[in-house]
Amino acid sequence: MTDIYRDRWIACTQDGVRIRGYYFPWGDKSIPYSDIRSVRRVELGPLSGQGRIWGTANPTLWASLDPARGGKAEALILDVGRRVRPFITPDDVGAVEAAIRDHAAPTPAAEGPIPDGEAPDAKASDGSASEDPGPGDDTA
Repeated sequence: MTDIYRDRWIACTQDGVRIRGYYFPWGDKSIPYSDIRSVRRVELGPLSGQGRIWGTANPTLWASLDPARGGKAEALILDVGRRVRPFITPDDVGAVEAAIRDHAAPTPAAEGPIPDGEAPDAKASDGSASEDPGPGDDTA
């Protein structure tokens, strides 16, 4: 079966999205399109996930491994109906977003900067750093 999209870390197949390097150490996560409720394109910046190579300081997002994230301008947040949402930075954000929308028919989500408190590098509302949740309640 051929992939709709593939880069080093992200693949969109006929069945879903495969994220390489999601779990420690180096475990993959496969998300069927039917599990994706929405996809949101967000801008990356110094305080909104651009410097995060892997993991999170925000308990609601998990940034998959991407050593090149610092040179990217956009990311996708996938709502999969769980507390922790995958935060991915494919090389071609538009192609992955289109593949998900074509196959999953998710509800529209806003584009733009990551709202305060939602970046993988965001601090808790009391100003302290949030603890990394790890991939916790997500399933492969």
